[in-house]
Amino acid sequence: MPTEFRLLMISAMYENGGNTTQRLLDGHPELFSYPFESQPGTKFVQDHLTHLFPVKYRWPVFPLSGTAEADFDAIIDEECKVRLKTPHASKFRECKLEMDDWNRKSLFLKYMAGQERSRANIVSAFFRASADAWKDYQRTGREKVHVGYSPIIVVDADKIVEDLPNAHVLHVVRNPWSAYADTKKRPVPQPLAQYITGWCIVQHAAMTFAEMFPQRVHVLRYEDIVAYPVTVLNSALSKMGLSKSTTVAKPTWNGRMLNQVHPWGTVRTPTPEANRATAEELTDAEKEEIRIRARPYLEHFDYENYLSLTGERDAA
Repeated sequence: MPTEFRLLMISAMYENGGNTTQRLLDGHPELFSYPFESQPGTKFVQDHLTHLFPVKYRWPVFPLSGTAEADFDAIIDEECKVRLKTPHASKFRECKLEMDDWNRKSLFLKYMAGQERSRANIVSAFFRASADAWKDYQRTGREKVHVGYSPIIVVDADKIVEDLPNAHVLHVVRNPWSAYADTKKRPVPQPLAQYITGWCIVQHAAMTFAEMFPQRVHVLRYEDIVAYPVTVLNSALSKMGLSKSTTVAKPTWNGRMLNQVHPWGTVRTPTPEANRATAEELTDAEKEEIRIRARPYLEHFDYENYLSLTGERDAA
């Protein structure tokens, strides 16, 4: 099953455009996009990054002893499970979704019947069962690749490509000024130093694994995606053997056009103008501190001149 199963896993640091990218890919006729963040992690993830990033966003770990039933329950998948089990408490309560979680689990167990309890088999069965259980999904009949999105999961890109021979990781990076400005809009935002530290670690992992696995790990800038979505996304998809489609020009939910990428994330209007305006919401002191803390990565991603910080200081 893992050899046949094809997965495109989107990764992005918080507020870096992962949700936007997933929604842009939503309407592609050869892709089956997971409805929300597909948070595949489990509580059994324990390593040097556990205290930096929530385990729900990580590539899962399953105990050696256990059952397929327990494996399904162990996958955190918070956004989807909350929407299905307690829809009134979900930020996606207005999003029509005909899916029963018990039915999804039953389908998962059918996929796992007679299969080894390997991580590859479990993840494959989970995505396939989710697709089968989504009754009102607008299918084209041409779907061949499952699309998931889990923030920061690029830190586990080596495990993903090792487990699944036909998997690709698409990491999205956004300039740290706009990203932090959107992060500040959260109810309980991370402090600047903590956020930029995480941003740098995630970009380091993306750069490392893109060089180690150049045919399987792809890095795109959010700025390029929102400026030229059809060209940039189709170019990346062609590396995975997928056809070009103009549907990637606008964000959609189950094929329905979205005026804003909401409530999927804090990025509501994915345009270059909105992106730059968001960065300008920061104070000069915040802009300068971010420049200092993220300096090693600004040149690599061509963000050095995204803001004219030197000119602003001189004018002041």
